[in-house]
Amino acid sequence: MYPFPHPVPRPAFAQRSRRRPVLAVLAVLGFGASACGTDTSAGSSSTVVVNIGYQSKTINTVTAGTLLRDRGTFEAKLNAIGKTSGVRYKVVWQDFPSGPPLTAQMIAGKVDIGSMGDYPVLVNGSKTAEFPDARSELVAVTGYNLRGSLNQVVVPKASPARKLSDLRGKVVSTSVGSAAHGMLVNALRKNGLSPDDVKLLNQEPAVGASALEGEQVAALSQFVPWPQLMVFRKQGRLLYDGGSNGVPTFHAVVSRKAYADDHPEVMRAFLESVRDTADHLNKNPLAAAEQVAKVTGIEPEAVYLYNGPSGLVTFDPTIKPELVAALSKNLPFLKDLGSVKNLDLDTFVNDSYLRKIYGASYDAASKSTASPSRLSGQDPVCHEPVKDPRTASEVWFSGRKSTGVAATPTCLLRQIAAHDGEVRAAYVPDAKHGTRMFASAATWVLDPSRSANSRLLPFAVAADADSYLADHSGARGLGYEAALEAAS
Repeated sequence: MYPFPHPVPRPAFAQRSRRRPVLAVLAVLGFGASACGTDTSAGSSSTVVVNIGYQSKTINTVTAGTLLRDRGTFEAKLNAIGKTSGVRYKVVWQDFPSGPPLTAQMIAGKVDIGSMGDYPVLVNGSKTAEFPDARSELVAVTGYNLRGSLNQVVVPKASPARKLSDLRGKVVSTSVGSAAHGMLVNALRKNGLSPDDVKLLNQEPAVGASALEGEQVAALSQFVPWPQLMVFRKQGRLLYDGGSNGVPTFHAVVSRKAYADDHPEVMRAFLESVRDTADHLNKNPLAAAEQVAKVTGIEPEAVYLYNGPSGLVTFDPTIKPELVAALSKNLPFLKDLGSVKNLDLDTFVNDSYLRKIYGASYDAASKSTASPSRLSGQDPVCHEPVKDPRTASEVWFSGRKSTGVAATPTCLLRQIAAHDGEVRAAYVPDAKHGTRMFASAATWVLDPSRSANSRLLPFAVAADADSYLADHSGARGLGYEAALEAAS
């Protein structure tokens, strides 16, 4: 059995018109109100408590959660501040399966700073705005994908479905109100379907993954890392990449404004720690992936697919204009669901904390979308420099402390074919969109008309391979093993 715990139940948000009755309801649910900022149990009025909410299994948030916590960077900064000011700081970490229960705890005064996905962030901003003490702000980003490839649809490996329209009338598991839900609705409409053409089943990611494995649902639409985790475990096959929608997706940090106003030194220390952790991950991606894997139980090969160089996630805490624009496009969907009432993004998004940290370099940093971690080197088989992100590939051989690079997917397959030993994982970019994926899970096409080093093309989804084959009469489809033979 894989080391994923069952998710805690999602608390329901009660109807509310006044603050105190709401907190009473939350207290009944186990989310009682708690004074933050001073730890009376510590017996000292000079103890400042900071409650951090994070999602350990959502590896797009590791720079504000799992990795940050494990490295102890935040606590070290607070200890240094405390030595000067004489104030004692106490950090309380709380792990959540998704954004909604984290938001409930923030409303109840149990979370001061938290991280979650873009759709839950909007819900957080809208719901907390109803209560002065809980009102939140979006203060930083953890990781993003400008195309939207962090949300994907997978089907059982034996499923006959090859395109999204094959799900018509079928049951699809998703987390209603999540970015994966929004991606699915946009994808259905983009492919000539209505959201009513499928039967949505509202489930937490872990529950939906189990349902897919047991073939109780026809498909699973979820956010990072669940789709590719199912693919790596050979429990699912990618049917649709959210990147095909072309809508950016990201995870972000939110904080209670009242707490930030009272403790600006805590906010600065936290966001400096987020930046430091992102820099560490980008400079040491393999070690960071193994560290996250050790803490979470997620296989390091799957973590590295997302968090490695040229991976699906770009880790950068600055708030990009493209990401704010995406939030404004997502709002109507959540309003239609009834999850969001009104939210002023100009007030909700606050980059002032980051500006103080970055100084004059912030504007340039926030406008840049260049990946801070890209594959490079020299291909040992094809003897070419590895420099084109559209073709750069990577292999992780068993027993090796570092990965090997390849100029193209074809060159990568030659490396693997010539290697005498096991392969932990091999990564290639999709031939159509550049989406990073596992080479063994790709739909391969051999096109003899192309140059010798680029005639084997990997596609993330079968439908794109089918389209390529329809337009190239001399090309033919291959399985992974056949592609290895063709490369050698």
